[in-house]
Amino acid sequence: MLERTVLVGSTHGLHARPAKLFCQAAAAAGVPITLTKNGGKTVNAASILGVISLGISHGDEVTLAADGDTAEVVLDELAQLLLTDHDA
Repeated sequence: MLERTVLVGSTHGLHARPAKLFCQAAAAAGVPITLTKNGGKTVNAASILGVISLGISHGDEVTLAADGDTAEVVLDELAQLLLTDHDA
């Protein structure tokens, strides 16, 4: 299992719009992906309700984990989505 730890870049955290973009990308990835708010619980990254339930704010550290042949590429793409300020 591969992991990436990133800081969330969206000014208002992972609220509805950036969470939707992230979850859609996770669901389309074709491999199982989890998202963990450091010090918190782990959820399915493709579940918008799970992601929003983490209460992720701007600057929070989160860890993505994925398994599969394309895990490295998928994690890089999802990490970039999390780093981007979708509120700008």
